[in-house]
Amino acid sequence: MAKVATTYHFLKSLHSLSFLRYTSSLATELASLIEQNSSPAKSTNPKPPQTRMQLKRFLELRIKKRVKSQLSHHDGKFHNLIQNVVSNPQTLLDAYNIIKINSNTVTVSENSAEISGEDNGDGYFVNDVAQCLNEGSFDVNANTYSISTRKKKKRRGFDEKEEEMLILDLVLPNLKLRVVQEALRIVLEVIFKPNFSKISHGCRSGRGRVAALKYICKGVVSPDWWFTLLVEKKVDGLLMEKLVCVMEDKIEDGCLFDLMRSMFDARVLNFEFGGFSKGDGLPQEGVLSPIFMNIYLDLFDSEFHRLSMKYEGVRGGGEVVDGDKPSSALRSWFRRQLDVGSNGGVGVGVVESSGVKVYCVRFMDEIFFAVSGSRDCAVSFKSEIENYLKESLMLDVGDRSDVLPCVGAGSGVRFLGSLVKRNVEDSPAVKAVHKMKDKVEMFALQKLEVWNYGTARIGKKWLGHGLKKVKESEIKHLADSSSLLSQVSRFRKSGMETDHWFKQLLKIWMQDVGVKNAKSEENVLSKFVGEPALPQELTDSFYEFMKQTEKYISTEADSILKLLPNNNSSTEQVIAKTEIIAPVNAIKKRLERYGLTTPDGFARSANLLVMHDTTEIIDWFSGIACRWLKWYENCANFNEIKLLISDQVRKSCIRTLATKYRIHETEIEKRFDDELSRLPPTQDAEKETLNEELGVEVFDNDEALMYGIAYSGLCLLSLARIVTEARPCNCFVIGCLASAPRVYNLHVMERQKSPSWKTGFSTCIHPSLNKRRLGLCKQHLRDLYLGHISLQSIDFGAWK
Repeated sequence: MAKVATTYHFLKSLHSLSFLRYTSSLATELASLIEQNSSPAKSTNPKPPQTRMQLKRFLELRIKKRVKSQLSHHDGKFHNLIQNVVSNPQTLLDAYNIIKINSNTVTVSENSAEISGEDNGDGYFVNDVAQCLNEGSFDVNANTYSISTRKKKKRRGFDEKEEEMLILDLVLPNLKLRVVQEALRIVLEVIFKPNFSKISHGCRSGRGRVAALKYICKGVVSPDWWFTLLVEKKVDGLLMEKLVCVMEDKIEDGCLFDLMRSMFDARVLNFEFGGFSKGDGLPQEGVLSPIFMNIYLDLFDSEFHRLSMKYEGVRGGGEVVDGDKPSSALRSWFRRQLDVGSNGGVGVGVVESSGVKVYCVRFMDEIFFAVSGSRDCAVSFKSEIENYLKESLMLDVGDRSDVLPCVGAGSGVRFLGSLVKRNVEDSPAVKAVHKMKDKVEMFALQKLEVWNYGTARIGKKWLGHGLKKVKESEIKHLADSSSLLSQVSRFRKSGMETDHWFKQLLKIWMQDVGVKNAKSEENVLSKFVGEPALPQELTDSFYEFMKQTEKYISTEADSILKLLPNNNSSTEQVIAKTEIIAPVNAIKKRLERYGLTTPDGFARSANLLVMHDTTEIIDWFSGIACRWLKWYENCANFNEIKLLISDQVRKSCIRTLATKYRIHETEIEKRFDDELSRLPPTQDAEKETLNEELGVEVFDNDEALMYGIAYSGLCLLSLARIVTEARPCNCFVIGCLASAPRVYNLHVMERQKSPSWKTGFSTCIHPSLNKRRLGLCKQHLRDLYLGHISLQSIDFGAWK
């Protein structure tokens, strides 16, 4: 027996050895095949970058190669990233060039991948920063600046007049620290982005705001319940240490974590869950916030996948179970193990709910959930999600919404600044019944309108004939003494006018026939004069036709009920469709708040823009059109948005120019016809014009590269002063040394916290920036208005 066992183990080892040799040889062949396929590509010259985003992608790929070289195959971690990658002068120079690309201060050469621009000493500080990072002597606090503002707040107490002054600080990095943060952002994205979950959206290629809303419309199949959650928490020391622990699974670099802690202690990370919308190019959103948030919430993504396996059950999921097809025993065992692990080792059974399916879409700190199943299942699922966020991740959950039904009154939920709503569409059979019923009903209404018109016309002729007879009775040689009218005329008062006497006769007649609560004069003439004058057979046949029509319409209504899904005898089903609704009412309120419309909804001139140049005013209004056309082009009510552009925005722009030049609006339309044609663009050239305004090509609409730029909210600037030789000023945009001809005041019109409606305007600029002065050259003022750059590209510390 021992020999048999020894022989068995020997044969097993030989089999394993042969299998290893086979796999190693197969891997060698595959590697050589890849090298053969890739060798021709290396020999050919790649096409140089043509646009801003292509150049940005090219520079990020150069840093990506340096990061991957630090991967250790021994433990699967990245080592010495600060010393070998971040502190590399070439990496810092690439990061600085990326910042300049975001600021639109570079141009791309057609024949090379080099950056061309002004000779302004680019990279003069790179070697110093690289040396300080390599030596560990980089001082974070020395490379920050703060902007403070005071806010009055009433204190509740015995003296109601007592007020408390709150100091609101916004700590921002200077150029050196911003370059370090940009380099660190690219390094972390290379390491963590490939492993993010599919439900994670925001600052990711192919998984931005548009992709998230598209998945909700097309990927969420037949949901019954949905709700949204907003994660809220100002990052503290415990949360920061937990983030470091998560990152230590893939990074082995104490210098990197020390740099992160130094930036956190200096309050320059501006890392906050909730509080304001993400991706709008707001200054208070730190460069590292998106990647840090996705790294930390990736723990939640993993937990959601565990819970989805639990709640969907053996028969749940998107795949159809055919008849009595046996379920997978392995899948059932796996779910039982999940349930045992979540209940402290005691198995209480999984939620075996046939057809249960859970969906999740997370955009940064805003999360959308949908459940296909019972309400109890949805409530239980929401409770487990909230408990995990609070207990395991130490995060707060905002009071967003309860578990709502997907279909019904008030069933829509707010997500990413829009309303997600599910509408029921009729099946083809129901649509055919509706179409036939509408045709019959319209035909009957047309016949009724013709009938009422004809009978009312007969009544009007009768009325005119009666007035004629009254007038003839007043003429002696035309009056008939034997007529009834002549006999009644003896009751006429002396001196009574003809019209007055005729009205008295009509009043007596109306009392006699019993006219009460008449809708109109035509109705009285039709019912009490025209119809009695017609043959009785004709009147009876018409009303019999109307009676049969009503009976047919009600019968068709019963046929529609038989086609509804609640009817067991029906084989047809109604179709429910998820739609994204643009917040039209919220947009109208923003138009009023920014001074573009009156409280009654009429367009008016924007007084703060009157001192701008004509092109700047038109660019400001064109910025609204570009944002709305880009954000809401897939919304169900997109036509209403276009109507707002053509009606309110266009009229407000015309009236602003009319106020500026003090001429009539028609003259403004004639003089600036070509410029005003952008409000809105024509339907055929909408997308081409939009891409031209954004300065990108269609294949460059990468939401990871355009994060915080294309979706930046439109801000309102007013003229502060004209720059003179005695008081010069340069442009505040990073990397631009052009002189600023004017200085502007930045107005914080709204201070709404997240979540807020997506309206095209900046909703939550930090209060410390209110009425902050900044100098802008003409090119970057236009870029800011049209969405080429965001407020993150402005160096607010440049003012001295």
